[in-house]
Amino acid sequence: MNQTKAQAPDVTTARPMAHRGSAELDSEHGRTMIADTVVAKIAGMAARQVSGVYALGAGMSRALGAVREALTGGGGTASTQGVAVEVGEHQAAADLDVIVEYGVSIPDLAAGVRRNVIDAVENMCGLEVTEVNITVDDLHLPGEEAGEPQEARVR
Repeated sequence: MNQTKAQAPDVTTARPMAHRGSAELDSEHGRTMIADTVVAKIAGMAARQVSGVYALGAGMSRALGAVREALTGGGGTASTQGVAVEVGEHQAAADLDVIVEYGVSIPDLAAGVRRNVIDAVENMCGLEVTEVNITVDDLHLPGEEAGEPQEARVR
């Protein structure tokens, strides 16, 4: 009998799948360096994707960012506003200033933002994210104008 059976892959020669966060940034063909601004933009975009995040940045930094953007014509500062990162060779950490929509559970929102930022940075950059610190700077109330931070009205 000459039956062919499907053979299971040889586990000793199978190449293991790359684990998220452990991508090789150094290889035999060179080194990959990822700029802080790249990680900050990824973290900012990931945070903004979470439902309940109204904006990033404290009231004063948002106002200064808007003035700077108007004077310079943008330059990408809006995408990193409210985001500070520290990037090492294999790890990154992020600090986010968040403005939350009224009625959203802040602990749940923070967990969602953390999860989204970690997933995005680890998947896109191959860096291990050691921490994502979140500061809730303000609360956006229904009917509030977009450009008017709450602390400017309270006196």
